[in-house]
Amino acid sequence: YHWRHTKETQLSKFNQTEIEAMLGSYTKVLFVRDPFHRLIATFLQGMGSSPSFSSFVEDVLGSGTHNASAAWKPLVSLCLPCLVQYDYVVMFGFHRQELGHLLRRAGLSVDSLLPKFTDTQVLWTYRWLSEQMFSELSAQQKKKLSRFYRWDLSAFPFSSSYLSD
Repeated sequence: YHWRHTKETQLSKFNQTEIEAMLGSYTKVLFVRDPFHRLIATFLQGMGSSPSFSSFVEDVLGSGTHNASAAWKPLVSLCLPCLVQYDYVVMFGFHRQELGHLLRRAGLSVDSLLPKFTDTQVLWTYRWLSEQMFSELSAQQKKKLSRFYRWDLSAFPFSSSYLSD
């Protein structure tokens, strides 16, 4: 196929037949993360110019889903899980367990290829950060964020997310 030799990386640049051939020939893995954790990470990395988390959230909500940065855009609009049949969905915080399974399925040695993850520490840190950051938001901001990420919260099992109803 000529698409194997092209520099294009976005599926939207290919026709439907090429897209179906590509997607059918690969194992598709989707890495997902709680949208509220994504917001926190983006804010802490300084990707927004806001002085507080609350004002950063206002900027995010003001951008709308169509003009949102990929750093905080809802996942369902980035990876189209309803259209692409992913073979695996790996949740942030469970990398060691899930990547070990993927490597074993591929017939690769887990011990030599899998980096040391500290999933438990990461989850604890984000729980604490979420609690702190969530307390900075008004009830209206919390409601708007839950609406902004409603499709992510429906598509993926983020049951412990602060944004879940």
